[in-house]
Amino acid sequence: MRIALGQINTTVGDLVGNASLIMRYARRAAEGGAEAVVFPELALTGYPPQDLLERPSFLEAAQAELTRLAVESAPLRIAILCGTAEVADFNEGKRVWNTAAMLQRGKVVFRQHKMLLPNYDVFDEQRYFRPAESQELATLGVTPVAVTICEDAWNDQTFWERRLYQRDPVQELTHAGAKAILTINASPYHIGKRAQREQIFAATARRHGLPLVYVNQVGGNDQLVFDGSSFAMDATGKIIAAAPSFKEDLVFANFQTGTGDRRPSHPEEIEAVYEALVLGTRDYFAKTGFRKALLGLSGGIDSALVACIAVEALGKENVTGVAMPGPYSSGHSLTDAKAMAEVLGIQCPTISINAGYAAMIETLQPAFAGAAPDLTEENLQSRLRGMTLMALSNKTGALVLSTGNKSETAVGYATLYGDMCGGLSVISDIAKMKVYELCRVANRHLNNAIPESVFTKPPSAELRPDQKDSDSLPEYPVLDAILELYVEKMMAPARIAEKLSLSLALVRDVTRKVDRTEYKRQQAAPGLKVTTKAFGFGRRLPIVQRYSE
Repeated sequence: MRIALGQINTTVGDLVGNASLIMRYARRAAEGGAEAVVFPELALTGYPPQDLLERPSFLEAAQAELTRLAVESAPLRIAILCGTAEVADFNEGKRVWNTAAMLQRGKVVFRQHKMLLPNYDVFDEQRYFRPAESQELATLGVTPVAVTICEDAWNDQTFWERRLYQRDPVQELTHAGAKAILTINASPYHIGKRAQREQIFAATARRHGLPLVYVNQVGGNDQLVFDGSSFAMDATGKIIAAAPSFKEDLVFANFQTGTGDRRPSHPEEIEAVYEALVLGTRDYFAKTGFRKALLGLSGGIDSALVACIAVEALGKENVTGVAMPGPYSSGHSLTDAKAMAEVLGIQCPTISINAGYAAMIETLQPAFAGAAPDLTEENLQSRLRGMTLMALSNKTGALVLSTGNKSETAVGYATLYGDMCGGLSVISDIAKMKVYELCRVANRHLNNAIPESVFTKPPSAELRPDQKDSDSLPEYPVLDAILELYVEKMMAPARIAEKLSLSLALVRDVTRKVDRTEYKRQQAAPGLKVTTKAFGFGRRLPIVQRYSE
């Protein structure tokens, strides 16, 4: 059996475009001698389609494209397995199936509906889909195969200490006589996910003594980045074919010979994170129709990383960094910003906020009479910079990239309608110390564009004389360690203090900041997810609540 793995980058709602992409890859698979080609979960609709699934017209159009694709692909004489959404004609319960459809001889010859519907983190499939109650074996030539959809293949009872579901669809199908396992997926990337997948499916292959094919989508859709990293394994769990991470590709696996295509990928996880951010940014622009990006280039480490990612994603000709010195800006900030822009080859106009700041202080003076200067005046500077970027955005049609990192976002060390302005928050899931690591990666890619002084200067918002981030926050290595345990591991402050040998008062101060600034995060630009728990639609906490740990 020679099978092709169609690792494609689909766009949510682009039914015609997605069908054309499937057809193009199917044609290549047929020309390469494959008996079947496998595409990702919901490849026809794009993933995740969210509330588009509640529109009857969308489901009707998806069905029409599936029928057209079956007819158009008939001359290829190849089986096509792809994901789509279909109407479930029932009088009660959910009325949409998450379907794996096999196309052959001009028609849909097999359908398998998804049984296990994830409802955690970024997944919300119980909101839309009806779970399958039973399964059947598909046939490729004369070979019975198990067809599963993402979560259905992630519930191996021998791998997990605590499973989320009672049923194991893979086990049920292998007991029914399957000779191979085909699983189609839309599995978002996060740090460590690629290795975890290989461990899970190697255990599945060995347990059942069957070869398997795992196909995952690639590309960015809103806050999610899909890494692809598709593979085929033999019955011992050995990878015999592998697609690269973060790129479209078509790879072939031959189960008779136990051989296949092996594409190089990113062995270091920090490189993978960087590529995920580049891909997520590139697709966010391409799929929303924006071509050019704007960002405030401050001479600091965060904006330096965002500028590098933008250049890699969009090309230097499509990126503008804006230097916006204010009353407390240091000379090296402007120097570093300009030096970096020159190496990157991007435009970097200087627009001072000094006159605007002085005018606002004068305008507000009667209302502020008798009040000492405080955070208000600091935030005015940030908001003037945000207003400047948004004005340029309106005038040029470029999208503003906000440059806040996860550490700042967590504790509210950012200004609403100021540095939080933007259409995409590129590094909002990157902790501060990880920003430094990623900037080293960026320098390897981009001719050391980030000056060494950017790495060594103390982090500062430069909103008052001699300000440093450490005036308001713990040192970033300590802060990041607390935040990882509280936000990603959901550990209580007392346990965090004990685990990190820190004072409970310090930990509680940080966690209170996290809890109090939920209202800010819910007004922030969407950010790219690369950790197990990002701020965004996968983390749902109320703004108005009084529980405190």
